Amino acid sequence: MTTTAPAQAAPDTAYRIGLLRQMLRIRRFEERCVELYSATKIRGFMHLYIGEEAVAVGVMSALTPVDAVVSTYREHGHALARGLSMPSVMAEMYGKATGCSHGRGGSMHLFDAGTRFYGGSAIVAGGLPLAVGLALADRMTARPVVTACFFGDGAVAEGEFHECLNLAALWRLPILLCCENNLYAMGTRLDRAQAATNLSERAASYAMTARVVDGMDVLAVADAASDAVAQIRAGHGPYFLELRTYRYRAHSMYDPDRYRDKAEIEQWQQRDPIDALTTHLTDAGELDEATVARLESELADELDAAVEAADRAPVEQVDDLTRFVYRDPAGYGTTG
Repeated sequence: MTTTAPAQAAPDTAYRIGLLRQMLRIRRFEERCVELYSATKIRGFMHLYIGEEAVAVGVMSALTPVDAVVSTYREHGHALARGLSMPSVMAEMYGKATGCSHGRGGSMHLFDAGTRFYGGSAIVAGGLPLAVGLALADRMTARPVVTACFFGDGAVAEGEFHECLNLAALWRLPILLCCENNLYAMGTRLDRAQAATNLSERAASYAMTARVVDGMDVLAVADAASDAVAQIRAGHGPYFLELRTYRYRAHSMYDPDRYRDKAEIEQWQQRDPIDALTTHLTDAGELDEATVARLESELADELDAAVEAADRAPVEQVDDLTRFVYRDPAGYGTTG
């Protein structure tokens, strides 16, 4: 069954301002990362989430600390919204030992077992089998938790997508499938690669509830995710959300972004999720300029502290490089 998720009123003013703060926090973090990348303090591949903040923030608002999250390589927003500390994420961007993955993962492989954030994957659709495994383990042990799995529209073309949705539905797994449909799989537009572009219908064909959600509206995302999680916790099996969103930046920092019209980007920016919620709260008398200035000042201080800590943090010692790595010194697999 495919449905369209309507936007509903959020519980209270503090909740809505909290959503705004989380989106601003992700946006400002990534804007600073662009500066640091240009200064070569951050290296390697970096995929920005700017424009898609409403998805991460809205979905995470429906989860509890015991729920699990599996992400993609475009994961900074997911990690921060999930509760990873900004210093640990920034240090990981630097490749420093104090990073959430000890500096071994970098931008694409953030991981934190303490928040049940099971990392990003550099492989398109690579997180889906992991999420299905986590959800199956929870079902078999009767743990009342949900696994939320994020993936892009490009993943829908992969075999893992179909295999995993089939198993999730067959076994009625407690999994929330979050498709971040930003219209582009790297540089290929959805309608140039997929004959059927309504991705929620793919999920519905596997006998699970599937909803289309405005991914630029954080309140709509939060409401849809809350309803989906409630259905999953009630034992109704997997739930699929097609979150229609847009990334303002290129696929990665190496991408010249010649495959999109500038007018298209500007059109989506007119629906910016941060601006939309700011306007909504201001018009409702729930937000004023002083509050926005205070939020921005707090976030700037948090960012400055995270960058300073990352600058000071050590790189991992050479003697520690074999830790957490599987090796076979005597013919048997052991953990270093």
